[in-house]
Amino acid sequence: MGLFSRRVDRQIAAYQRELIDIHYKEVDTMYRKMRGWRHDYRNHISVMKGLHQSGQFEELGRYLDMLETDLNTVDVVVKTGNPMADAILNSKLTLAAAKNVPVKTDVHIPVRLGLSELDLCVILGNLLDNAIEASQSLPEGERMVRIYMDIKETRLYISVTNLCSGKKMPKVNGRFLTKKGEGHGFGLVRIDDIVERHGGYLNRNSEDGAFTTEILLPLE
Repeated sequence: MGLFSRRVDRQIAAYQRELIDIHYKEVDTMYRKMRGWRHDYRNHISVMKGLHQSGQFEELGRYLDMLETDLNTVDVVVKTGNPMADAILNSKLTLAAAKNVPVKTDVHIPVRLGLSELDLCVILGNLLDNAIEASQSLPEGERMVRIYMDIKETRLYISVTNLCSGKKMPKVNGRFLTKKGEGHGFGLVRIDDIVERHGGYLNRNSEDGAFTTEILLPLE
């Protein structure tokens, strides 16, 4: 193996470790918030009972509104059937909500997949990070990310779409150019490598004010 190949392998390994570390930190933060809210549940009930018994209904209403807002920040809204996919998607939904990017999800996948958790993390993490970041270039109210995952016969189908400006993204040597730095491009290359290694199919399309990535991967 040449010096260049070894250097590329080290870069890939370092990138994978960094990506996994980022995603697991996001997931850990989300679940810490959930555990904290559950821990405080009894205290919340006690306060609301006290407000109700003393007839302070306006205060009770404000307290309920506050709890609803707080709960929305930790609610697990996606249940795919696959624990790792749930962790990644819900961490990214929390991130998208913090950045005021609405996300529509329609995801149904089995517990066991033909690709490793690392590969699943690389694909979903990069696709959603890119879609969320691209959406932020649009004014609030015009942003939207859509995630669709399902089983098509014997293959896993993944589709991620984000709204963008009406202009088509330019291509060079068959690849879409991005406005982000080297790390972003490296993430796209990692997705391409994983799809190719699994004998899958990948298509990126930019038209009609939307950018879509479609992926098909064998289940086995």
